[in-house]
Amino acid sequence: MTITKETTMGEMLRYDIGIADVLMQCGMHCVGCPSSIGESLEMACMVHGLDADQVMEAIEGYLEDFHDGYPEK
Repeated sequence: MTITKETTMGEMLRYDIGIADVLMQCGMHCVGCPSSIGESLEMACMVHGLDADQVMEAIEGYLEDFHDGYPEK
C-alpha cells in the first residue's frame, strides 16, 4: 500500500496500527475518533492545524524503518 495525503485515516490504521503513534507524536491526539476514520490525512491535518507534508514525512520515516522497503509490507 502506498500512503499519500489523500489516504484516509482508517486505511492507514488498517495497514499499520503503529501509524497511530506517529500521528499522536505529531499532535493528532484523536486518532481513534470515529469521525476521523473517513477523513484523508490532509483533511485531518487541516482540522488540527498541522502541516500535512511534515506529518507525511514522519509517516514515511516510520514505514521505512519498520517495513524495510516501504511501500511493500
